[in-house]
Parts: sequence; structure tokens; C-alpha cells
Amino acid sequence: MSYISLTINGVKISVPKGTTVLDAARQAGIFIPTFCHDPEITRFGACRICVVEIPGMRNLPASCVTEVTEGMVVHTESPAVVEARKTILELLLANHPQDCLTCEKNGDCRLQDYAFRYGVKESGFKGERKDYPLDDTNPYIIRDANKCILCGRCVRTCNAIPERSIIDFGYRGFATKIVTAMDTPLGESDCVYCGRCITVCPVGALTWKPLAGKGRVWEMQKQEVTCTFCDSGCSFYVLSKNGQNIGVVPKASGNGRPLCLKGRLGLELKYLDAPPAPQMKKDGQFVEVSWGEALGLQDIISKLNKD
Repeated sequence: MSYISLTINGVKISVPKGTTVLDAARQAGIFIPTFCHDPEITRFGACRICVVEIPGMRNLPASCVTEVTEGMVVHTESPAVVEARKTILELLLANHPQDCLTCEKNGDCRLQDYAFRYGVKESGFKGERKDYPLDDTNPYIIRDANKCILCGRCVRTCNAIPERSIIDFGYRGFATKIVTAMDTPLGESDCVYCGRCITVCPVGALTWKPLAGKGRVWEMQKQEVTCTFCDSGCSFYVLSKNGQNIGVVPKASGNGRPLCLKGRLGLELKYLDAPPAPQMKKDGQFVEVSWGEALGLQDIISKLNKD
């Protein structure tokens, strides 16, 4: 394997050929903010918050899609880079609800964190604001398109599963948003509510409904567990507050992207004192079902009862 030598913020490092500037910086312990980037899904380079300054390049390139070259010099916090990031944050905040005090993502929101880091208190851009209705049509996921920053992470993680691809970008310009086929509510789509989209969302656009209102991120303790319903081995966290288990969420990285809803429901049944009754879609409507049916164990239970 061939290696490339470069300098980032005065630090000389050597990384394998093909490494992106973002990954090289992280290996050196140098911070670069990201919204659309995720190491487990395809590169996108759309949000531009990760731009850096590289002498000799005409523009500020996105570090998540720019590969290192021999002798490259990178500045991650130059005046031009900081100004660009502040402008991007102001543009996002110009059309983003500023209800941080009541947002479920408060304390775990990248937009909030970066605005604090770069001292962006408000946006200087004024104009039309989006006013989409809250999509609360299913028992597991709440979608608030007004908080979406169009990073595309939910789209790419959904498309990463064969025959899934439930959501994508729709419309154009200011009207662009993440939509299902024909822009129907999520509850009317073919979504299986695996929760992958919620796991990768960097802001409060997607919320796991059973956890809504149960606590803040800093109030919760995590216990890592592994789903055993199949050989995929998806990893989850059991969340507890004041000594009581209150919910189950998948890990944000590693083998923590669930492929189905079954694992989370099964872990809720195992670890929660009083888990909510599971729901499944029948004839286009969500109805409460038994745990055996929700976990695909109905045939086994019926056979055992006969025996």
C-alpha cells in the first residue's frame, strides 16, 4: 500500500493513498465539522460545512470528497474557511425553527453545536420560510420537514438496503424536501420503520416517537446490547433514566444500523418494564397486534399451543 505525506494545520502526517482530507484530519485528531458525511454510506459533499483551504485550489473544497495528494497543505480553520462556515450556518438558520428548548434533539444536534462553536446567534438572511405540516402518521417515526437541512443522510442510508429506497429528494429550489413516492405521508409508504434514518439524522427532523418527551440526552445512561433475532448482529443501546429503562435506540456507528423493526421491538419487550403495544399495518391502517405477531413468532406460538 502506498502512502501520501501532507501537512494539516502545520502537522505533518502520512496516510494511505485514496484517503480523503477529512479522514486524514480525523486521524491526526484535527476537528472538521460535517453534516452530510457518514463513513458508512456513499460520499456526498453537498452541505459544504466541511470546506477547507488548500493553497493552489481555486475554491474551498469539501474535505469529505477531496482526496489527499503528495505534499498537500491544508488549513482547516483559516479566516476564509471560518467565514464560509458561518455563512453556511446562517443560511441554514434562516429557515430553521429555533425551538431548541423544546426540541427532542437538544443537546445532540450538530446544527446547535456548530452554531455555538462559530458564534452564530442568528441569521442575517431574511425571506420566505417553510411551513410544512408535521408528519405524524405512523406509530414509530415523527418527521418535521421544517427542521430538515437536506443533508441527504437519511436518503443514502435508506438506499443502502436493497429493495428499500423509500425516500429521496423531491421538488426543486426552495421547495426541495425529502419525500416518499408521490410525496405521501410516511405512514402510507412502504417504510418498514427500521429507524436507520433517525440514527443518521444530525438535527431534529426525525424523532423516534416512543421516546418523545421521556428525557434529554444528558439525562440518559446507555447500555450496549446486541440483537439476537437474526445473524446480522445489529447493536443497540438500552436507555435508562433515574434507574428505569425508557427506550431502545440503535448505535450511530459500527453494526448499529438496524435492518428491521423486529430487533428494537424485541429488545423493548425484553428490557422495558412496560413497553408500548406493537403496531403493524393491515389494510393500510396501523393496528395493535400481539408481541408474537410483531416479532414473527405467531406460527411458532400456534404450533407450540397445538402440541
